[in-house]
Amino acid sequence: MKDQYGDVTVTQLDGHVAQCEIRRPPNNFFDHQLIMDLADCFEDIDKEDSIRTIVLCSEGKHFCAGANFGSNERAAELEKRTEDDRNPLYDEAVRLFRCKKPVIAAVQGAAVGGGFGLALMADFRTVCPATRMTANFVKLGFTPGFGLTHTLERIVGAQRANLLFLTGRRINGETAHEWGLGDVYTDNDNVRNAAIELAQEIAENAPLALLSLREQMRPDLADAVNAVTTIESREQKWLQATNDHKEGVKAVAEKRPGNFTNS
Repeated sequence: MKDQYGDVTVTQLDGHVAQCEIRRPPNNFFDHQLIMDLADCFEDIDKEDSIRTIVLCSEGKHFCAGANFGSNERAAELEKRTEDDRNPLYDEAVRLFRCKKPVIAAVQGAAVGGGFGLALMADFRTVCPATRMTANFVKLGFTPGFGLTHTLERIVGAQRANLLFLTGRRINGETAHEWGLGDVYTDNDNVRNAAIELAQEIAENAPLALLSLREQMRPDLADAVNAVTTIESREQKWLQATNDHKEGVKAVAEKRPGNFTNS
């Protein structure tokens, strides 16, 4: 196993734990390359018998503030895709869901949009007062991705998932913990240590039993995410060509409500 996968740094910690740190501070915006590097990293960890759990964390202020809507790479990728094409980023996301070892995400600061989806890929999340989670896609004039249309409801139930999706509301760490999106609530400066402690607590158990139990608790999850991301890709593609999406991106950047025109 390597210690570097693009902007992801891997450190083997005591207690059979691997720390995978995204290093794109302060916002840790994701793109196709980052998710592919994470998936490569996780697949290599699956082959390492000395590692039993993974801590997914980020350097900087935010866990992952979503996609960078101003990037040239994102614009070029959208231009190449037809309406029927599947977003290749979601193929990499599905690879993450197929990995076998428990993942604990340390969510400091913002987990926005696809960054929220990345946090929900993990088995558990540690949160803090500074944590902010939002599926703000409707404010941007399009719809959820990264498998959120499956994973969010699986954790919080249909009613709360609909509330977050249809309002684009942002919730803090305390509410995330209350709703089950955060499994450990701790101080702002302890969110990563809390994730490591939980990972070590899990990793002290029999590794074959851990792998078996995790497979039983997440049956067909990757296949379900694969199915919903096909739909998410299709819906996002045509909506991202609308005037309302352009206005939504501008409005969110300017921190104001969008002036949407149904076009």
